[in-house]
Amino acid sequence: MSRLRDAVRAFGARTKPYLPALAVSAVLAYLAIRNILEDAGRPAMPLDDSFIHLVYARRFGEGAPFTFSPDGGFSSGATSFLWPLALTPFWLIGFRGLSLVWAAWLLGTVLHAALAVETKRLAEPLVGRSAAIGAAAMSLLFGANAWFAWSGMETIALAWIMTRTARVTSELAETAKHARSRRLALGVALAGAACPLIRPEGGLLALVAALGLLVFAPPAAERFGRGVGALVSRAYALIPLAGVAIVPLLNIALTGHGRSNTAIVKWAIGNPYYQGERLYAFITGNIKMLLTELLAGGPFTAIFLPEQTHWVMLAGLIALPFAAWRTRRVPRALAVLAIVLGTLIPCTFITILWNRVRYIWPFAPGWFVLIACLGAEVQALLSRRFRNVELVAPLITGVFAGALASKLTWSLNDLANSARAIDAQQVRLGMWAEDHLPKDARIGVNDTGAIAYFSERATFDVVGLTTEGEAKYWVAGSGSRYEHYERMPLEKLPTHFIVYPGWMGIQPVLGERLFEATVTNQSILGGATKVAYVADWSVLGRGNLPISPQPTALLVAELDVSDLESEAEHRYAVGTGTTENDNTVSTFYDEKGDEICDGGRHRRALDRFYVDLTPGKSARMVLRLSAPGAVNIDVSASGETIGHIEAPLSSWSEHAIEIPRASTGPGTKIEVRATGWADSEAPEEAPSFGSMHYWFYEGD
Repeated sequence: MSRLRDAVRAFGARTKPYLPALAVSAVLAYLAIRNILEDAGRPAMPLDDSFIHLVYARRFGEGAPFTFSPDGGFSSGATSFLWPLALTPFWLIGFRGLSLVWAAWLLGTVLHAALAVETKRLAEPLVGRSAAIGAAAMSLLFGANAWFAWSGMETIALAWIMTRTARVTSELAETAKHARSRRLALGVALAGAACPLIRPEGGLLALVAALGLLVFAPPAAERFGRGVGALVSRAYALIPLAGVAIVPLLNIALTGHGRSNTAIVKWAIGNPYYQGERLYAFITGNIKMLLTELLAGGPFTAIFLPEQTHWVMLAGLIALPFAAWRTRRVPRALAVLAIVLGTLIPCTFITILWNRVRYIWPFAPGWFVLIACLGAEVQALLSRRFRNVELVAPLITGVFAGALASKLTWSLNDLANSARAIDAQQVRLGMWAEDHLPKDARIGVNDTGAIAYFSERATFDVVGLTTEGEAKYWVAGSGSRYEHYERMPLEKLPTHFIVYPGWMGIQPVLGERLFEATVTNQSILGGATKVAYVADWSVLGRGNLPISPQPTALLVAELDVSDLESEAEHRYAVGTGTTENDNTVSTFYDEKGDEICDGGRHRRALDRFYVDLTPGKSARMVLRLSAPGAVNIDVSASGETIGHIEAPLSSWSEHAIEIPRASTGPGTKIEVRATGWADSEAPEEAPSFGSMHYWFYEGD
């Protein structure tokens, strides 16, 4: 009995610091959930991605981990491995359907409070108790923390584990070497390892933990000897590094590539259209936007941040080294700085502005510690000349916490409105699919969460986040997706689509319109109307041969532009200055009225590629082109100009040129170059054309 009493007392002592924060979080949870239930009429979540986590949680519970669609294998699309795992026990004990949303809300409430406590603990040795309480108040009253705590997303979980990792790493560094325990080191290691398993951005704090464990290792165990013992004590650093490596290694083992589908789709680094100067300009432009708009309470963040917040943060950043020097807590200040600098990571994301700018908010605890440093240093400065200035730090931090609180009503109302919109469109369509589509239907989707979760049908993610192998085609553009679908077996293609028509970009494959959900008075959806269609694949393959009659000669080579495999085979140079918006599907109607489609790349000044032609024989080259205006085009083979084309203003035209036998052979280099506009009323842009297809027929 005494052991039980001791355990209860120990538990009470551990939970006591959380109770004030939990009380505030519980009140906010009540307000947030009440608003959602009033607006949506039932449990709802404000992002479709929230339901992706529910699907992965269900798949874990069903014994099919790391898979998404019932008919699919491993999917590298889970942005978080640990968040779905945290939801899985609730699924196992009977939280199904919308009831699992309550589990996400419960976890969000606990984490919302825990984040405030960790923010206080990280700040207190630097700024003192009163300013640290102010930092905790900022965390509790910050609209973005409230929005995402009850969004069903992993955002607050990531913020909490990163802040905790920074705090325990700091404590390890501040502990005298002889007093550093292996238990403390293990706590640092496990916290660091968890960071990237909640979201990849957490890898930054995993590296901070690993560095801390290397520099501030616990004493070596005597039984190993001095040299070996030092290595053993530093081996804890391998644990957070393993956390960084687990997901890429698993991806390599099961998919052949280390990058997750999410990284392929959303990360500018590695995107084929963001290279060199364009990548640099994109990232630096995002950094400028972050510093002057997003952190300043600009249009995208006004819902959460007061105007001119960035100046307060800058003042806090200046105060940080002074606080570190005054308190002799340099490692802790560096850990805080790591979190703050982590805010720059989303500047490499193509999707930085998506979902209420959700990628920057996990780093907000670092900002709040900066502002607490500002309050503490102003107080310390004033104390040199004045007495009784103890209220300065809590006043400064309290004023900013109050400024954040002034945004809470807006934040919570938007949370409810967004949840209503997702429920009225995505959830409604998922439930409609469950009621009306065949059990063996495969639904093509561009928002895969709620439709997959509620329909319980196989899904085909056209974006590629949850369907393995599709991401690179989405990134390339709709033309490449169309060409990819032409290569796929019909039984692997979707039987239906539930998509935003404009996002799909391939209108001809959208057949009979079955159902639609339109939601207005919202700003969270990808479009006001999402439509369910029967998939129509009858158009596939119709554009594989020239429309114009050709001699019955042997087809010796073919480049299908936009077909990524064909482009790779022929070393087609996509070049710089092009984007996914230039890679589209063109349509032509033949004399019978049949619709013929072909993917192609547009705004081309030069096409360069290589084909294997029969040596010693001429060849007939057929070109399928488009042009925004009548344009002159030169064609060369093996470095010699072989012909000239005047392509008319048209979305589809075909031309033929003879290649002399002197220019044919293995690896013949072909160049198609726009040399100038052919019409006096030319477009006000550099001359260009669109290319869709090149065929090469053997001649004499």
